[in-house]
Amino acid sequence: MEGTIQGQEEMKCVICNQAETIPGTISVLLERDHLSLTVTNVPARICPNCGEAYADETVTANLMRQAEKMAKAGTKVDVREYALTGD
Repeated sequence: MEGTIQGQEEMKCVICNQAETIPGTISVLLERDHLSLTVTNVPARICPNCGEAYADETVTANLMRQAEKMAKAGTKVDVREYALTGD
């Protein structure tokens, strides 16, 4: 199931403990030193009560790979749409 939260059909929000999270998309900002990467349309489970968002392990690892590639390329600022990568 590409680009979805796998194995987490229902999950109670650990922040507010008031609602079950629902599937959706978010924007993620990753910053390190002078580098800034914003990724849009990132699949996540979102609490409808407090707005806390949870990305699964696959999505998180993919975001970190994208940020590392950006840093190695010397890019200072980038905005991109989420895409599942296999590398």
